[in-house]
Amino acid sequence: MQKADHSGHRSRMKKKLAAHGLDVFEPHEVLEVLLYYAIPQRNTNDIAKRLIDRYGSLSAVLDASAESLKDAGLTEHQALYLKLFPDVSRLYLVDKYQNPQKILQFDQMPKYVINKFIGYEETENVLLVLLDKKGKEVYSGMIAHGDFNSANFSVREIVTLALNYGAVYAFIAHSHPSGVALPSREDVEATVEMVKALRLVDVTLVDHFIVADHDCVSMAESGLFESLGL
Repeated sequence: MQKADHSGHRSRMKKKLAAHGLDVFEPHEVLEVLLYYAIPQRNTNDIAKRLIDRYGSLSAVLDASAESLKDAGLTEHQALYLKLFPDVSRLYLVDKYQNPQKILQFDQMPKYVINKFIGYEETENVLLVLLDKKGKEVYSGMIAHGDFNSANFSVREIVTLALNYGAVYAFIAHSHPSGVALPSREDVEATVEMVKALRLVDVTLVDHFIVADHDCVSMAESGLFESLGL
């Protein structure tokens, strides 16, 4: 059987990319082009198709762990290269849309939080955002990795961060890898504990967001805070 002729294929794909951008590419072609820069002088079309078939979508490939990608046949270098894209996407969006003065309106928080979780939704992670009395962001970061009610952080640590940064308002968000953005009983109990602890140092927990499938549910807007007397 005659082998397929792939000579000039990369050149044609790059010309197509330069002329039209990635929007005209099929998902496996997007992945194929990304892999050009990690796998030189090899046909990456077949590799891309195999990865899409294995994981089901382009986003699922990029969200897969480095270990999983290595199990799928990539080298450590190639796996870590693909893992860059969700991280770069998250940092790009946060940088692009973050107010230069870091003044955050409360109604902007859902979009802000969702962008922070790009690349983090496949595992359970906890985000803390602290604002001063003017609404200026004084701290934002992932404070724990793991189930919210059993993650490797304590309410005391959050209170300490709030005090150290002179915060007046706090927002908490955590991801549900299950894809269901609804708070569990344990989530509710942990939130009540946190509200009470922060109040002792004059910090208001404004909201707790549950993030899943690039969407989030506000516990405050859902009426849960009010029903709990928070």
